[in-house]
Amino acid sequence: MLNGDGCPSKILAIKDAVEAVHGRWKLQIVLSLGTGGKRFNEISKEVGGITDKMLSKELKALEANKLIQREVIDGFPPVVAYSMTPHGASLQKLMESLYQWGMEHRKEVIGK
Repeated sequence: MLNGDGCPSKILAIKDAVEAVHGRWKLQIVLSLGTGGKRFNEISKEVGGITDKMLSKELKALEANKLIQREVIDGFPPVVAYSMTPHGASLQKLMESLYQWGMEHRKEVIGK
């Protein structure tokens, strides 16, 4: 467990983790794909308000961080599907903790 010391390796590890999922959309995309593989338009519908350009950019970043994988399925037209990698699936525990903390935070700040 972290003990509050400013150990550079701890700071670097947390920095790397935050950079992999930072931004408005990445965690929402991860949450969407946590229920199974999806096509681009399915993700877009679940993550309301994201533009196609931004979704494409975020999917590429998540793929570069090995959190998701992109698969092209032969056919006419070809179908592209996205799914979680085992490394990405390891975020589920963090997502549950973040959800629990978020609910407590809402109670603290908003009172609901």
